[in-house]
Formats: sequence, structure tokens, C-alpha cells
Amino acid sequence: MIRHCVFIRFKTGVSDAERESILADIAALQPLVAGFLSVHIGGNVSPEGLGKGFTDGFIIDFKDAAARDAYLVHPDHQKAGGRIVAATEGGVDGVFVYDFDVAG
Repeated sequence: MIRHCVFIRFKTGVSDAERESILADIAALQPLVAGFLSVHIGGNVSPEGLGKGFTDGFIIDFKDAAARDAYLVHPDHQKAGGRIVAATEGGVDGVFVYDFDVAG
């Protein structure tokens, strides 16, 4: 299983409604991509103060790398990704992506 972790540093002026809309676009991909098992979305609630400005994020579990790769090239993912980059501090620098293989 591939765990796809994405953390976002939204621009200050991005409203809560816009953030929710952008993240809802990600969740809406689940029924469209075979092997997209689950998604968890939320704001950073860590008390450690190590978030480096990343305020929101999501984690998607995929059946395997092929499912993750299909998600990455899906047109709706491309659209959602564009919305994310446009709404972040520094564009692509405002997004941190980390994937790892979860032994099953």
C-alpha cells in the first residue's frame, strides 16, 4: 500500500471556504480512481510548533503504486493540484509531498 501525504501552506488571504472547496476536490477523486482506498483531510493541530507554516493537509492510501500513479495523471487531480498550487505561499514551494510504502 502507498500512503500519499500532502501538506499545504495556504496563503493568508485564502478563505476557509476556499480551503474546504480545494480539499473537497481531492476527496471527490476517491470514486474516480481505482485503488484509492481512503483519504483523511485536516488542519494542523500539533502543539509542537514544528509545522513550518503548513496549515492543512491530507493523506491518501492507495492499493499500490499503480493506483497512486493513475491518480497523479487523472485530469481531476491535475485540476485540483493546480488550485492547490495557486492558493499556496510560494506556489509549488507551499506544498510538501511525501509518499511511503506501508508494509501489509
